[in-house]
Amino acid sequence: MRKHRLNDRSSVLSIDKLLPMHWITGFFDTLILLGALQGFIVSGLLYYSSRSFSRKGRTGALSGRLLAMLIFLLALACLNIYLMKQSWAASTTAGAIFAAVVPMIIIMPVGPLIFFYVRSCLDPEFRIGRRERMHFYPVIIDFFPYATAILYIVGILSGIIPKNVYHIGDFIDTYNVYSDIPRWLSLIIYLWLSRRYISTSAGEDGPDKLQWPQKFVRIFSLFAVIWLLFLLPYVIPRYSNALIDMMDWYPIYLPLVFMIYWLGVKGYSKSPVRSEPARPPLPEDTVGQAILTLKKCMEEDRLWLNPGLNLPMLAQHSSIASKTLSAVLNQHMHKTFNEFVNEYRVREVSRRLLMPESRTLTIAGLAYECGFNSIPTFQRAFKAMIGLSPKEYVSIHGIVTKPRENE
Repeated sequence: MRKHRLNDRSSVLSIDKLLPMHWITGFFDTLILLGALQGFIVSGLLYYSSRSFSRKGRTGALSGRLLAMLIFLLALACLNIYLMKQSWAASTTAGAIFAAVVPMIIIMPVGPLIFFYVRSCLDPEFRIGRRERMHFYPVIIDFFPYATAILYIVGILSGIIPKNVYHIGDFIDTYNVYSDIPRWLSLIIYLWLSRRYISTSAGEDGPDKLQWPQKFVRIFSLFAVIWLLFLLPYVIPRYSNALIDMMDWYPIYLPLVFMIYWLGVKGYSKSPVRSEPARPPLPEDTVGQAILTLKKCMEEDRLWLNPGLNLPMLAQHSSIASKTLSAVLNQHMHKTFNEFVNEYRVREVSRRLLMPESRTLTIAGLAYECGFNSIPTFQRAFKAMIGLSPKEYVSIHGIVTKPRENE
C-alpha cells in the first residue's frame, strides 16, 4: 500500500492492453476518488459530532473519534493512489516532490486504531492513555521515506549532497516494497488482539452488543487476506514490477473503497454519537422511585452476585421498564448498567480482601464469587473504581492471598 511508482510503465502487460476498453480503468479511478471523498466527509462528521458528544459529558465519544481517524487514513491512501495517476504527478518535478515529501500512506496506526475502537465499543469508559499511545510509535516506519526525501532535498539545495550522485528514488522505491511486510504483520497482530478482547467480553456483554465488533473485525480480516495474496508476489523483485504493470493497485484499493463506504454507513449508524431523538424527561417521582428500587435490588436482593445479570433481568425483577432503568442510570446516576453493577462487585471484593478468612482464596476466586465472570473485566472495573490494580491494592494493604499463576 504505497505510492504509485513514477518510472516508465510501458510493459506489454499493462492493464490498458489487457483491457482494450480504457474506460474501465477510468471507472476504477473514479470509484477510488469518490471513496476518498466519502471517507473524508464521514470521518469529519464522526470526529466533530463526537467532540460535541464528549462536551456533553457522555460516554462513548472515543469510539466515534477512533473510527473517524481510521476512515480518514483509508481515505487518504485512496486519494494518494488517485493523485499519483494524474499527469501532473507522474511527469513533473513538482509532482515528484509532492509524492516524495507529503505523507499520505500512513498504515501503521490502522492496527492499533482497530483494536482500540473495538475496546471502546465494548467498554465505554476506555481511554487512550500513555501506554496506549505507545502502540502508535511504529508510525515512524511510514514517515521514514518522507523524512529521508526531505533531508535529501535540503542536502541538494544546500550543496551538502552532490547532484546526480545518489539515487534517492531507487532507495525509497526499494524501501516501499518491503515496508508493507511490517504493516501487514501489525494489522494481523492487532486483529488477533481484537478477536481475543471480544472473546473475553463475551461473558459480560450480550450477543447483540458483540455483533458489530465481530463484523468489524471480520471485514478487516478479509482485507488482510486479500492484501497478503497481493503482497506475497509483490515482495519478490522479479515479479514486483510485472505485477503492478499487469494489475496496478486495484486489487488493494477497490476493497479499501468498499470498506470506506461500509464503515461510513454501518459504522456511523452503530456509533453512539449519531443523532438521537429527544426524549421527554422522566418525572422526578419516577426517577426517585427507580433509584430506591435499584438500590434495593443491589443492597438487599444482591442481584449483582449473579454473573449473568443484565438489564432485562433487572427490569423484570424490579418491575420497571428497561428503557426507564437505562434512562435513570445514564441521565441521573451518570453510569452505565455495567458500571452500576460492577461497583457493588468491586466493593465486595475489596471488603473481603481485608478479611483474614478470605485470604485462602485467590483474587480471581474472590472476583468470581462476587459476580464477575471475566478476569479482564474485573481488573478494569477494580482499577476504575479503586484507582489501583488488584495487585497494587493487595500490596499496599499487606494482604497475603493464595498465589495463582498469571494473576
